[in-house]
Amino acid sequence: NGRAVISQSKELPVGTYSLVYSYIGLAELTVEAVEVKEGEVTNLDVRMKSDSELIEEVVIEARQIRNNEAGLATIKRRSTNLIDNVGAVAIRKSGDGDAAAAVKRVSGVSVEGGKYVFVRGLGDRYTKSILNGMEIPGLDPDRNTIQLDLFPTNIIDNITVVKSFTSDLPADFTGGIVDINTRDYPEEASSSISIGLGYNPSMHFNNNYLSYEGGSTDFLGLDDGTRDIPIVERSELVTRADVFSNSDFQDQFTTNLQNFNTTLGAMASSSFLDYSLGYSVGNQLNFDTGSSLGYSLNLSYKNSTDFYQNAINQRWGKGNTSDITELDIRESQIGDYGTNNVLLSGMFGLAFKTKSTGISLNVLRIQNGESTAGLFDYQGSDQGSNFSAIQHNLEYSERAISNFLLKGTTVLKEGKHKIEWKVSPTISSIDDPDIRFTRVRNDGGRLTIGTESGIPQRIWRFLDEVNVAGKVDYTMEYGEDENKSKLKLGAGYVTKQRDYEIEAYSIFIGSTEITGNINNLFGEENFFNVESNPNGLFYAPDFIPINVNKYDASISTLSGYVSNEFEPIDKLKLIAGIRAEHYLQNYTGINQNGELFRNIEVLDNLDFFPTINAIYALNDNTNLRASFSQTIARPSFKEASFATIIDPLSSRTFIGGFFPDIDVETGEEIWDGNLVSTDIQNYDLRYETYRERGQNVSVSAFYKSFKNPIEIIQYVQAANNFQPRNVGDGRVLGLEVEFLKYLGAFESKLGGLAVRGNITVTESSIEMSETEFNSRVNNARNGEVINRQRDMAGQSPYIL
Repeated sequence: NGRAVISQSKELPVGTYSLVYSYIGLAELTVEAVEVKEGEVTNLDVRMKSDSELIEEVVIEARQIRNNEAGLATIKRRSTNLIDNVGAVAIRKSGDGDAAAAVKRVSGVSVEGGKYVFVRGLGDRYTKSILNGMEIPGLDPDRNTIQLDLFPTNIIDNITVVKSFTSDLPADFTGGIVDINTRDYPEEASSSISIGLGYNPSMHFNNNYLSYEGGSTDFLGLDDGTRDIPIVERSELVTRADVFSNSDFQDQFTTNLQNFNTTLGAMASSSFLDYSLGYSVGNQLNFDTGSSLGYSLNLSYKNSTDFYQNAINQRWGKGNTSDITELDIRESQIGDYGTNNVLLSGMFGLAFKTKSTGISLNVLRIQNGESTAGLFDYQGSDQGSNFSAIQHNLEYSERAISNFLLKGTTVLKEGKHKIEWKVSPTISSIDDPDIRFTRVRNDGGRLTIGTESGIPQRIWRFLDEVNVAGKVDYTMEYGEDENKSKLKLGAGYVTKQRDYEIEAYSIFIGSTEITGNINNLFGEENFFNVESNPNGLFYAPDFIPINVNKYDASISTLSGYVSNEFEPIDKLKLIAGIRAEHYLQNYTGINQNGELFRNIEVLDNLDFFPTINAIYALNDNTNLRASFSQTIARPSFKEASFATIIDPLSSRTFIGGFFPDIDVETGEEIWDGNLVSTDIQNYDLRYETYRERGQNVSVSAFYKSFKNPIEIIQYVQAANNFQPRNVGDGRVLGLEVEFLKYLGAFESKLGGLAVRGNITVTESSIEMSETEFNSRVNNARNGEVINRQRDMAGQSPYIL
C-alpha cells in the first residue's frame, strides 16, 4: 500500500542519498539529495505518475496440482480420453490405506478380494494396471492385473482410470487402464510423520485369534528362512522307493523328514491393534541459473490383523438326473481363521529441471508378507459317502516389487515441440513357502487320515518376473493460436520374463496313530524306517520325475503410433490415431505326458488399432464426448500354453489353452486347441459438466462387442479340469453416472461437506457356441428352456 521504512538497523549510514521509486505501470521517479541525519527520521511523501511500456513476453510456469478435487476435475475436463480419478486429498478424507481401497471410489470401479480391480464390471482380463504410465508385472499366476493392495496410499498422488483408448496407450485394455501416479517432490521444504491405529472389536484383543509360529522377520514382511524347502539339493531328494531299493539312503531320508517344520495346526493367541507409521520429507532447491533440484523420500509401515469366526466356504451342485432341480452341498467348510498382513514400502525421487529440460529418477520398493492360520469343520460328500473332518490350514505369502523409473522431458521452440521418454525396469516376486494343509477325518471320535479325506500337503510356490518397459513420445504444435493442432507420434518396447514353479510334497502317514494334537504327526518316532517302521510316515515329492507345475514364459511387445488432435470447426476437437503392436509370446514347460516344449512361439501377431475421439464444448464448463476404438485382450502367460497345472489345495487341474479336447466315446472335437486373442470394439458417449471446487456431474453410455472372448470352462468329462477357451461372440451395454456436490457455499457452515457417488449398470450377453449350447440342452432339467444367449462370465450387472 505504498509505505516503506529504511532504518539504520539495515546498516544505512548517515549521509546524502538519491532514492529511486519504481513499480510496474508507473513511471520511475528519482528524489535527489535525501539527507539522513543521526538520531532523526526523514519523511518523504511522493506521487508517481502512471506509465506504460511494451515488455517482452512473460512466461509463468507451475506444476499442475494433481491430488485434489479441483485439480483432478480440470485434468478430467481437458483430457482427450474419458477418464475418472481420485486424488491424495480425497484418499486422506476417506482413510483408505492402500490403492485397492482408494480406487473403488472411482466411477465404474469395483475391487474383488481386496486386491483385484474390475472396471465397468468386466473381469480382470479386460483391465490393465500401470505405474506412472508404465507397465509393471503382476504377482498372481491366475490374474492379468496386479494386486493393488500392495501400494500404500501415502506414496500415491492420484489414481486415474482411463476408460477410452487413444493410440498413445497400450491396446490390451477394454474396461480401463488403472494408472497409479506416485507422489512428486514438494515445491518447498516439507516433512511429515504419521501414526495410525485401528481397532475392530471382533478382530482385535481377541483371545480366540488363530496364528502359528513363523520366523523372526515376519514383522518386516519377509521370511527369515524358517519356511525354506527342507530339501535344498535335488541330489538329496531321496524317496521312499530309493530307501527300499537301497537301505544306505535311510539316513538321508530321515534327515529330510527331520527338516520339515513340525507345526501343522493353528494355535489360539491374542490379536493386536492395526497400526501404521509413515514419514516423508522433500524440497525443491532453486538456483540462480534458473534450474531447480527436487527430492522426496517416503517411508511407510503398516501392520494389520483380521480375524473371522464361523467363516463359510461351500460348494453346491445339482444331481445328474433331469428331475433334480435343487442344489445340494458337495463340500462345506465352516470355521475360524486369522490373518496378519505387513506392508513395508520406501520411495525416493530426484528431479533436475532447467528452462527447457527436466529429468527425474524414482525408486520404489514394496515388501509384503501375509500369514494366515485357519481351523475348520469340514463336511464332504463328493466321494460317494458323507464324512466329517477337521481341517488345518497354515499359509504364508511373501510379495515384493522393486521399480525404477527414469524419465525426461525436453521442450523446444517455445513449447511447440516436446520430447518425452521413459525407461522403467521392474523386478517382482511372490513366494508361498511351506503351505501346510492337513485334514483329519473324524468318525465318531476315531481320527484318521487317508485318500478320501485328502492327503496332507506341504507346498512351495514361486513366481519371479522381470519387466522392462521403455517408450518415447514426440509432440508438435502447429497452426494458428486460435486453432492450434497437435501431432503426436511415438514408439515403445516392453519385455517380460516369468518363471513359475510349484513344488509339492504329499505326506503319507502309513499306520501312524492320529492324536488330538496334529503337531505330534511329525514326531521322529512316527518316521518311516525300512527296518524298524516300514509303515511309518513318509513324504512323496509330487514333482518327481517331472514337474508339470513349472513353466517359463516370455513376452515382447514392440509398438508405434501416430495421432492428430485438431479442431475442424469451432468448439469441436477431434483426436484420431492408429497404433501398431507386434506381440510375441514364448513358452517352456512339460506336461503330464512328458512332452517338453522348449521356448516355442505360442503367439506371434501384428495388430493395428484405430481410434477416434470427439469432444464438443457446449460451454466453458460442459463437454459432450464420443469415441470409437478397437482394442485387444490377449491370453495370459499360462493360458497361452501347453501347461497342466495342478492346484494341490483344491485338487483342480488347469489345462493350457492349446490342448485339444476330444470326446473319447464319440471322437467329436469339442475344442480344437487353438486359443486366440479377443478383439473388441468400443463405443463411448459422455455428457459432463463442471463447477467450482471440483464439483461435477457426468453421465456416460458405452457399448462393447467381443469377438472370440476367452472364458475358463469346466470339462464335462473331468469335473476338476478347467481350461481357457474362446466362446461365442459377446456384447456389453452400460450406463454410468458420477457426481460430486458440496452442500453449501465455501464460507458457509456446510461448505466443507460434500456428497460423492457413482453408479454403473450393465447388461451383457454371449452367443453360445454349438458345443456349449448342446451341453446345456443335454443337461437341462425338466421344463427348463435353454436360450442361445447367456450373460458373460464375471460381468457385474451393477456397481454402486
